[in-house]
Amino acid sequence: MAAVQVSEAEKVYILHGIRDDLRVDGRGCEDYRHMEIETDVVSNTDGSAKVTLGHTAVLVGIKAEIGKPRPMVPDEGYLEFFVDCSANATPEFEGRGGEELGTELSNTLYKVFNNKHSVDLKSLCISTGEHCWVLYVDVLLLQCDGNLYDAISVAIKAALFNTKIPRVHISADDEGGKEIELSDDPYDCMRLNVENVPCIVTLCKVGHRHVVDATLQEKACSVASLIISVTHKGMVTCTRKVGGGSLDPESIFEMTEAGKRVGKALHAPLMKLLQQEESLGKKHQKVGFLG
Repeated sequence: MAAVQVSEAEKVYILHGIRDDLRVDGRGCEDYRHMEIETDVVSNTDGSAKVTLGHTAVLVGIKAEIGKPRPMVPDEGYLEFFVDCSANATPEFEGRGGEELGTELSNTLYKVFNNKHSVDLKSLCISTGEHCWVLYVDVLLLQCDGNLYDAISVAIKAALFNTKIPRVHISADDEGGKEIELSDDPYDCMRLNVENVPCIVTLCKVGHRHVVDATLQEKACSVASLIISVTHKGMVTCTRKVGGGSLDPESIFEMTEAGKRVGKALHAPLMKLLQQEESLGKKHQKVGFLG
């Protein structure tokens, strides 16, 4: 992941500020930076969203294609994730610099989102054991200024909310086989229920406290981080520890409780915002270079 060099004096300044619940940019320890969300920004996808969190920018596009169900779960569809770390986000991603991070992000996203507790995978089944919808989720990192997991998870939830899957009609052909027809009507589509889709909250241990939505400078002062995915009811669906340092049991408990609290509070305004933008239809103003 992108990293910055921080002097000892800067580290002391950041640590003392966090100790007093006052970060360099004026936020408290459990506050997010300003977040902007746009949906339906990429025309050749079935669903898309762009999220800007501080100076971190993420673009997500979802493409629905008909595939074969997995043998273990013949009555469910599934999601596939690919994360592209653009060299424009940070010079460290030039060449093959972002491949390892991209793989790490994809694996974590797969654990968080590709399960029956997050998305109703049975609704993606077309014909048991034969056909299902496969959602290809492509994530592009446009700018990197810390807290990638949280920004990506919000962008994925927004893109899934925006996804429109064509209605499928199955009929029998002359030989007794099944013939699949997709509706041409853009309004005759299936929408996903994203209520249970979790948001990821990353908490960084800095000194004796932990912070939400850490910047690159704060990340440089952190010994370890805890990634927690939380549903709208405050249920934890996945946890993962990253970083070279260690976390004691008391810190893990405190960070988990803080993650549940912050994650639960994030869902309601996010869903309200997505529904407001949906109600605007074609009138909603597009900003940035995608406008």
